[in-house]
Amino acid sequence: MNSNWFKIVMKATKVKYGKKLLLKGVPVIFNKKGATLSIGDNCSIKSSFLSNLVGLYSRSIIVTRAPCAEIIIGNNVGISGATIYARNSIRSGDNTAIGGNCKILDNDFHPIEYEPRNRLLDDPNGGDSDLVPSKPIVIGKNCFIGCNSIILKGTVLGDGCVVGAGAVVSGKFEENSVIVGNPAKEIKKLEQ
Repeated sequence: MNSNWFKIVMKATKVKYGKKLLLKGVPVIFNKKGATLSIGDNCSIKSSFLSNLVGLYSRSIIVTRAPCAEIIIGNNVGISGATIYARNSIRSGDNTAIGGNCKILDNDFHPIEYEPRNRLLDDPNGGDSDLVPSKPIVIGKNCFIGCNSIILKGTVLGDGCVVGAGAVVSGKFEENSVIVGNPAKEIKKLEQ
């Protein structure tokens, strides 16, 4: 089922999207007031169980959580049941495939230390706080991110990187790296 009616909701929260955006199922796409959320041309966002036969656990969730946050998704990007959650910045280059059930998170959701974490719980704004550690994520062009992988804050993937299924990725990786494991490590370079 295509969800073109959801584009009305996206416009209401000032989500910018390009030509030929395909929505399968009903995603959760929300842009916090003052934040930037932009999706390029020819992108597809799959959120229904049968839209990707790897088996999606949930709908795609793309959310800016802080007023200064940004999510910039390039052209020709495919997203399947993934969560992209920004308090700072997440950028994905053109022609990138984000596999089923991936999580791309530029923040820790809460402080590690208990005192700041308790202050955050008492925050009347529901957690809109500088107490949450965050760092930008940059995903290059022509990348492939395998299903069930997690891309953590501060990660930089050069153009042409491949992330293996289930990898937990943190750090900087040069272009054309094949990255696998937990913690993820480069195991080889792709020949171009």
